[in-house]
Amino acid sequence: MISAYHAKYYAHELTRRHASDGVSRLSQSLFDASVDLNPHQIEAALFALRNPLQEGVLLADEVGLGKTIEAALVVCQYWAERRRRLLVICPASLRKQWAQELHDKFAVPTTVVDAVSLRKQSAGDMLATLQRLVGKAVVIMSYPFAAKLEAELRAVPWDVVVIDEAHKLRNAHRASNRMGQALKRALQGRKKLLLTATPLQNSLMELYGLSTLIDEHLFGDETAFRKQFMNSGTGLDELRERLASFAKRTLRRDVLEYIQYTERKALTQPFNPTDDEQALYERISAFLQKEDSYALPKQQRHLTALILRKLLASSAPAIAATLVTIRERLQGLLTADQSQKIAEDDGSQLVEQLIAEDDLSEDSFQDDSFQKMVFSRHNSVFSRMLKTGN
Repeated sequence: MISAYHAKYYAHELTRRHASDGVSRLSQSLFDASVDLNPHQIEAALFALRNPLQEGVLLADEVGLGKTIEAALVVCQYWAERRRRLLVICPASLRKQWAQELHDKFAVPTTVVDAVSLRKQSAGDMLATLQRLVGKAVVIMSYPFAAKLEAELRAVPWDVVVIDEAHKLRNAHRASNRMGQALKRALQGRKKLLLTATPLQNSLMELYGLSTLIDEHLFGDETAFRKQFMNSGTGLDELRERLASFAKRTLRRDVLEYIQYTERKALTQPFNPTDDEQALYERISAFLQKEDSYALPKQQRHLTALILRKLLASSAPAIAATLVTIRERLQGLLTADQSQKIAEDDGSQLVEQLIAEDDLSEDSFQDDSFQKMVFSRHNSVFSRMLKTGN
């Protein structure tokens, strides 16, 4: 068992012996790692660690190339250097996966933070409780919960913040994007590591939105970006050069030398609902069309209906769990002063619970691109911008 003094000494040795841009910098932090690394993952991790003055980078490898491993290497190195104020923000459905990856493959302790866990570990106010967790383990939380803790996150001097599935914040530059704006304010001045396989879906402005999460001054304001890179055909070379300083993308064809992929062919399978499934669909549709229903709060009626429609298209068990949640809310309204509770309940708690349970973002329902998933052409443009000649 080493003392705190010796631990700081060893951490200093780790940073002193190895150059910041060399592979040897990662060697000391991987003693306990149980993972087979590929060259592009080492290169991406070093890219993220290379510039200490930069406020963050974007790792945009294609799907399946191990962006989680690349980010975990960075987190593991920070942990080995005793810089342990580490935060991972990801979709709610990926929180346990992140915790398991870091613990099992890199022997780094983690803690998943949500409203329930913070209440159980309450040490006074929310900030005091959060600060008690920071430094003892990598803190992992969902997008909506992180946005809700804007003030508390801003008060913690994070060493690095990993934002997984960062394309969910592609409209963070818009004032109407409440979650993106909240996270920008909360993480301003902190070093960030953004992960996404689809940095572009519909417009170059989405790339601009991601850049503002890292540093609002990378491209100037929105008007300048549009004028320089979107309204003229002469700015692509400069854009490619600017991107290379903070964004790195690896394609599958770049790693075929050492990774052999199984050829996959998509098959279309016709699906016809059973009589019971059709009946369920029709009954829920009729339920959503009722105007005088306490089950759907008036102030959140449209958003709640959208969530239910989405789940209905998924599966019967998915919609069943949500209907149980709605029933429990109605039962709660009947336990005390019914008229007062109904008057005070605006439905916000129900919507927040549904969003958290089903990994949804309220902003996504207000975004026109929610219905548009056309991104192949723009992703190929982005890939050409970052192509290194491999």
